[in-house]
Amino acid sequence: MVENKKKVIHMVTSSGSVNLMKGQLNYLVKAGYDVTVVTSPGAGLYEAIRRENVKLKEIKMERTIHPLKDFFALIKIIFFFLKVKPDICNAGTPKAGLLGMIAAKITRVPFKVYTVRGMPLESTRGIKRRILMKTEKIACMCADKVVCISPSLREALIKYKITYYEKTVLFGKGSSNGLQLSNYKFTNEMAEKINEIRTQHKLNKYNFIVGSVGRINKDKGIKEAILAFENLQKKCDNVCLILVGVKEKNNAISNEINDRIVNNPDIIEVGKVKNPIPYYYLMDVLIFPTYREGFGNVSIEAQATGTPVITTNVTGAKDTIIPNETGYLIDVRSVASLENAITEFIENPDLSERLGGKGKEWVSQNFNSELIWNNLNELYKNGTVSK
Repeated sequence: MVENKKKVIHMVTSSGSVNLMKGQLNYLVKAGYDVTVVTSPGAGLYEAIRRENVKLKEIKMERTIHPLKDFFALIKIIFFFLKVKPDICNAGTPKAGLLGMIAAKITRVPFKVYTVRGMPLESTRGIKRRILMKTEKIACMCADKVVCISPSLREALIKYKITYYEKTVLFGKGSSNGLQLSNYKFTNEMAEKINEIRTQHKLNKYNFIVGSVGRINKDKGIKEAILAFENLQKKCDNVCLILVGVKEKNNAISNEINDRIVNNPDIIEVGKVKNPIPYYYLMDVLIFPTYREGFGNVSIEAQATGTPVITTNVTGAKDTIIPNETGYLIDVRSVASLENAITEFIENPDLSERLGGKGKEWVSQNFNSELIWNNLNELYKNGTVSK
């Protein structure tokens, strides 16, 4: 007699966040789970679902606080859970995490996992901060286990008394999904793509390339990146800044910073790209001056290509490098600190290669996707993870 497969629901708020579980979902399917993704409708969703070979339930969830729409979304999720009767619910990203955990608690899902991918409350104040604090506490209270994607995120949850240590789980040194390292190898095809980008953006005229990858908004420290780069231009010749990522309307950068980007011929806006890996190879250093993170995947992605990283000493981000060995930690919101760190790399040409080589080794040893996936499978089977 064939054993019934455990039914697992993975929830994220927006369709784009399904890519945060790239490869992970298909791994669970191959491990014998019956996997369904619950998320909002959106572009690229069906392609991701086909790639992962999982089932899909589309339920519209607002990213921002919207009591009435949130209530109706919760009712839909509850009815779906009653119909499917999942054995496990793993919900992450703030809104899906909250609604998913409440619905799982009400419908008595046997094993409830809340995956904390970041804490937006750290960059908010006043009533919004209090609301976000309360919703995090509710989600954690409803969960049986709280997966923290970085050591410092776990520390923050305990510091703010959102949950307690015994309920939390950390996979290895962090990250929600790790890296499929085979994608980061330098191949002939990769070399051709790098040369294509170099030619397209006329990068051969530059002696030093600073890079930034990710969403372009206030919380990513774009203001500090632009101001630090402008200061560098006054004392260094032939430097450029490549911005890979889309400008967001929510939490948008100021008009002044946007104008500085648009009007500076040595700031190259690439926009959103399907595969940022060739861009990492082009950079002498990746700057990641974020105000807050759950973990900061772009940092380990850059290091996987041998590119060192400058990032801030904040929750999540500080776990993505070994300070002074694979990159530099700087003060948050500090233009001078960022400028000085970049200058170190410019004035010491061997630094990028030395720290980058160490970073590549460190990432390959600690952030392989299968390490994360195996731990997740162990959690689903045993309710805990071996230390």
